[in-house]
Amino acid sequence: MTVLKDASRSLQLIGYAEGTSFLVLLGIAMPLKHLANIPEAVLVVGWAHGILWMLYVLAALRAKVVCKWSIGTLFWAGVASVMPFGPFVFDWWLRRKTERAAIASAET
Repeated sequence: MTVLKDASRSLQLIGYAEGTSFLVLLGIAMPLKHLANIPEAVLVVGWAHGILWMLYVLAALRAKVVCKWSIGTLFWAGVASVMPFGPFVFDWWLRRKTERAAIASAET
């Protein structure tokens, strides 16, 4: 159970960091580059976001194995990784799905 929680918690934390970096890239760094002529903002934030995105994908693959996700769940994690606010929505959906499964197993 500890490994299961570790995989889920790692994905959640990395997802929040990746999602935040994507929003910073789109909402702050890109306007700085194009409106204020400060391309360094995209360089720095883009690198950080790229590393966090790769960590998110690895964490999602780990969670698929450890938590025994379906290929569909992994697919939606991948879609979430490229959408603004995606990791936040995916985390909400995954927690809701997990809670429903726990309630269903408790009822039987």
